[in-house]
Amino acid sequence: PSQCYNSSTPMPNSDFSLFNQLLCSHCRKEFDPTQVQTFCQDCNSPLVCNYRLENNPAIPPRTEFLARPRNMWRWHEFLPVRSLASIVTLGEGDTPTLTVPRLSAAISMDSVFLKDEGQNPTGSFKARGLSAAISKAKELGIDKVIIPTAGNAGGAMAAYASRAGMRACVFMPADTPLANIEECRITGAQVELVDGLISDAARLAAQKAQSEGWFDVSTFKEPYRLEGKKVMGFEIAEAFGWKLPDVIVYPTGGGTGLVGIWKAFQELEALGWLDSPRRPRMVAVQAAGCAPVVKAFASGAEICEFWPSAQTSASGLRVPKPFADRLILEALRASQGTAVAVTEEEIQSAQSLLARTEGVFAAPEGAATLAGLIRLRNDAWLEPGALVLLLNTGTGLKYIL
Repeated sequence: PSQCYNSSTPMPNSDFSLFNQLLCSHCRKEFDPTQVQTFCQDCNSPLVCNYRLENNPAIPPRTEFLARPRNMWRWHEFLPVRSLASIVTLGEGDTPTLTVPRLSAAISMDSVFLKDEGQNPTGSFKARGLSAAISKAKELGIDKVIIPTAGNAGGAMAAYASRAGMRACVFMPADTPLANIEECRITGAQVELVDGLISDAARLAAQKAQSEGWFDVSTFKEPYRLEGKKVMGFEIAEAFGWKLPDVIVYPTGGGTGLVGIWKAFQELEALGWLDSPRRPRMVAVQAAGCAPVVKAFASGAEICEFWPSAQTSASGLRVPKPFADRLILEALRASQGTAVAVTEEEIQSAQSLLARTEGVFAAPEGAATLAGLIRLRNDAWLEPGALVLLLNTGTGLKYIL
């Protein structure tokens, strides 16, 4: 089809990507973006991409992006891949932002919206980040990739690695949902099941990567998954007519999506594309059985402590200590947002309520955002008239045994 990207399509212009700088998010040390990079070893912090945004005549008007083929890569100027031939895509991105009037009425709110990331390839928002990471890995000549995962990231990495012709290895807890395990296996990945949590999987994956030369695409251990997740922020701004919601509620495990959306708003502001100076209050929702961000936010800490004996049915939220904890907490505080923990019972109730009122079968992580909203509404943290956007990060179908 004429609207599909393929390697024979001519590049739109010489400024296919405006990516020009790779910096440590903490100490601001600069790294060579033409070489394979991981994270800043000096301060143990993620690297972030910068782009040539301000007063750049190469940037098309924002209306042009709406006319392009509908997928994440229509925003290629603001993604780190420099050539069209390197893009590895399954059509990710441009998920719908849904009005949910029956749900809004049920929880006594006026204007709640839902961005349904479950409609991505591989059934979750992880497709965005792994499309960007695998595309950049391909461009840099990497041919085998490894990841520790709570489930959906592993499935996405396996799918995009297969698409790119790369070898893939996935380390995941033994109690990961069966759908995640099988999607990794069927796409050809080597699957290693681990007794323990994602932190245990990460330790073993890092050992294998070090000893056998695999490239580790763990959350924030390479710079480019963040950029794919960032596009959610571009889509949100476009969907709301370049005026942003009052509040965005995001389920937070590793935190890539929340940090990415906040980064997108910073870039849109630099472009001068936002029609309102106000940014949303960002809300991180975690499970009560694993809430390191909530604890750190409440105590005023800059980083999270490791959460012992983490437990929750929302496997994507079972991250005892996010590597980008500093960036997550900075976004929450800069936006005058908050962090809230919800119980397993609240997650299950919210999942049922969303399905019954609006027909959306959300993943437990996505349902947690509704549980968090209900909690904040009952605690009078936000007013009934606030325009609120919930992020459902995946389909509930992947959690059925």
